[in-house]
Order: sequence, then structure tokens, then C-alpha cells
Amino acid sequence: MRFTTFFFDLDETLYPASTGLWSVLRSRIIAFMHERMGFPLEEIPVISEKYFREYGTTLRGLQANHNVNIDDYLAFVHDVPLEQYLRPNPELRRALESIPARKFIFTNADCAHASRVTNALDLNGMFEMCIDVHAIAPYCKPMPESFKVALELAGNPDPHKCVMLDDQGRITRAARALGMYTVLVGKSDPGFEADEALENLIELPLLVKNWRI
Repeated sequence: MRFTTFFFDLDETLYPASTGLWSVLRSRIIAFMHERMGFPLEEIPVISEKYFREYGTTLRGLQANHNVNIDDYLAFVHDVPLEQYLRPNPELRRALESIPARKFIFTNADCAHASRVTNALDLNGMFEMCIDVHAIAPYCKPMPESFKVALELAGNPDPHKCVMLDDQGRITRAARALGMYTVLVGKSDPGFEADEALENLIELPLLVKNWRI
């Protein structure tokens, strides 16, 4: 096959945005900043967006400017009953199993959250490794350094033989700049942000089949 290594984002890539899970996680971020850090509620959206744009994630901004404890933050934000939002997805499992390539989770979250998500989706054993916020510290996607670390942890595959699947265009753009082939998940048109778009990850085998032609 043309590509040997696939890097999958986690939230809103392995599951669709329609589950509503990310909205809940976002509300937990707001709650942490308000309840644990004392930010006025009306200021949080502006601060969170500022850190997201400047540092890649709100968490990295909080670390840089407020010395927040990363483990406390992640435990609080991810303390959500996933079974209320995610269900086993045998169709997605079959789709991933059909692709003869190495597969990694590459996320700005942590592996504890990734494990809970893959458990909820019944995707255990589908991924060779989880590359998370701890593994790529002090960087995060879409920083170029984070991709370089991920490639090293994956055994230094040729970036031109790697695929990055993510729901955020800023991340697929960064991956493509390093030579990776990119798929924007949850969208019907890649625009200028990726090589291809995929509305649902279940459709990935058809995309891969077209690459073989």
C-alpha cells in the first residue's frame, strides 16, 4: 500500500461531533478555569480562545501563564460518563481492521482519556500506541515539533508514507507541511486545509482502496 502509518486524532475524529461529547468536555474546561482557578465566567471564553490560538491548546496556555497542574486539569476535564455519549462501533472496528497499516492515536488529550474512549467504542487493540500530551510535551498539535516527536515515537517512518486524520484544519495543514498525507475528518470538502475530506471515519476503507488504484 502507498501508506504504511496512520495517525488518528481522538476527540471528534474516532467519534463524530454529533455525539455531543466535546461540548461537554469544553464545559468542563470552563468549569475548571472558574471553580479551580477563579477566572470570572465572562472572561473565560476570551482567555480560552486566546490560549488556544497562541499555544495550541487552552491547557498549554494555562501551563505557560498560570503554572496549572496538568494532571489535575486532565482528570477534571475528562471526568465525564462516556457511556452516555459513546457506544461500541463494530462498523468502525471492521473498517480499521481492514486497513493493513500501522495505526497510532495522536492526541492533545492524554492516554487515560484515549483508553476510556477506545473502550467505549470497542476499539481496543486497534492502535499500536497512544501518543499523547505527555509524550509530546512541551509541545502540542499543531506545533511542528509535536509531529516530529510523534514520528520518532512511531519509529521514524517516512512522513510521505504517513497519513494524519484529524477534525481540525489547522492540524491537517501542519501535518501536510511536514510531508504527511492528510484527511480532514467530519467534513465533506478539504478546501485548502487537507488533501482529502471524510465525513465519517467508517468510509476510510473506500478512501484507502482508491489510493491503491
